Amino acid sequence: MSKAEITRKMILQKSFDLIYRQGYQATSIDTILATTQVTKGAFFYHFKSKDDMGLAMINEIVYPGMYETLVKPLQLADSPIQDIYTMMKNLLFKVPFMTAKYGCPVVNLIEEMSPVNESFKKALLKLTDQWQSAIAQNLEMGKEKGEIRADVDAGQVACFVIAGYSGIRNMGKAAGAGCYEIFLQEFKNYLNRLS
Repeated sequence: MSKAEITRKMILQKSFDLIYRQGYQATSIDTILATTQVTKGAFFYHFKSKDDMGLAMINEIVYPGMYETLVKPLQLADSPIQDIYTMMKNLLFKVPFMTAKYGCPVVNLIEEMSPVNESFKKALLKLTDQWQSAIAQNLEMGKEKGEIRADVDAGQVACFVIAGYSGIRNMGKAAGAGCYEIFLQEFKNYLNRLS
């Protein structure tokens, strides 16, 4: 990796850390420059604008990291109820860069930027659409194996699962990680009713 590539990746990673804690709109280019200790010229060598950097951050930092946690485990799954539950539990408790206080970076960006920036909305929907599809495919596989009831609408369940995750992440910002345990208990009950 060249020095320029290392610098670019460092800007994206440190920008992600700042934006996760402060929000996208509250994080200025000046704050990014102070944190990364790169010059304004170096920043604009790599990115045309803050939004250009933000999209690169979503596509190169957020997307790959979240894909590994959200989608990939379900593609390798063979027991839908347990695998969806385990994915959710891992997502809430085992992703090292996420804390209850700051919620989920994807959910935060969807809430903050989707209403005001169509490019951000499209980039973020790429991940959530793939996650929803992975959940639905997992459930369909469970239906074929007889582990999930035939009348279950996999697409609706997948949408509900993602909405539940989004909601509990936001509650966790105020209530702390303790609310995750309550959510997971009811989530497991819900999933068990699909069989």
